[in-house]
Amino acid sequence: MELNGKTALVTGSAKGLGKRTALELAKQGSHIVINYFKSEQEAQQTKKEIEQLGVSATIVQADLSTMEGATKLADEAASWRGGIDILVNNAGPFVRERRLFADYDFAAISDMLNSNLLSVMLLDHKLLAGMRSRGWGRIIHFGFGHAGEARAWPHRAVYAAAKTGLVSFTKSLAVEEAAHGITVNMIGPGDIRGANKERTIAEVEGQEDAESPLGRPGTGEDVARVITFLCERRSDFLTGNIINVTGGFDPIRPNIKGL
Repeated sequence: MELNGKTALVTGSAKGLGKRTALELAKQGSHIVINYFKSEQEAQQTKKEIEQLGVSATIVQADLSTMEGATKLADEAASWRGGIDILVNNAGPFVRERRLFADYDFAAISDMLNSNLLSVMLLDHKLLAGMRSRGWGRIIHFGFGHAGEARAWPHRAVYAAAKTGLVSFTKSLAVEEAAHGITVNMIGPGDIRGANKERTIAEVEGQEDAESPLGRPGTGEDVARVITFLCERRSDFLTGNIINVTGGFDPIRPNIKGL
């Protein structure tokens, strides 16, 4: 298996895209640190599913909207099995409710920025030393489809600001850490909703999605397959990239399928 013996931390991996990513990495032989905030029951179930694949898993509860939570997660993850080789920064709230920036309060702004940007930077910072010492590492950040273009996204101003800030950080960190054998990339998922976040591609075959230019709904496996590829040893020439996994869907511009 490509990642046999590696250890991965996937934030927000009790369910959703994080869970599917953790499972796909485990299938390739990686041991998994599962992180959750409130979904303890789902985290325990994910642990069981990962261990059935023949690798080890551990669970760390942490609130990544706080610097204390990010520090706790980094410290506990780094002390398990000798350190983290793969860091997938999946956790980060996206609020579907449309809201003008003027209607946010400071607490909501702070939580959104902490969860989607600052905690990501802190986790990277604390886990880089171990990766450097081993001369190998893979860091994956989560953005959104077309985040690299930094276009206006009305009613999503705070989320978009955090993720587009992460775009620049991804590219900068990739350059700084390349000499240490560490790659840094960003995945921009499309509009993958509900149970499809944990589904495989085979599970949605034959289903139609009128909003998707591809014609079928996206799944967690679509995203996780790209992440797994980026984590392979021979993928080291791919770094500093913003990779959209959207099936052609653009979350900001209207759907133009059929025009």
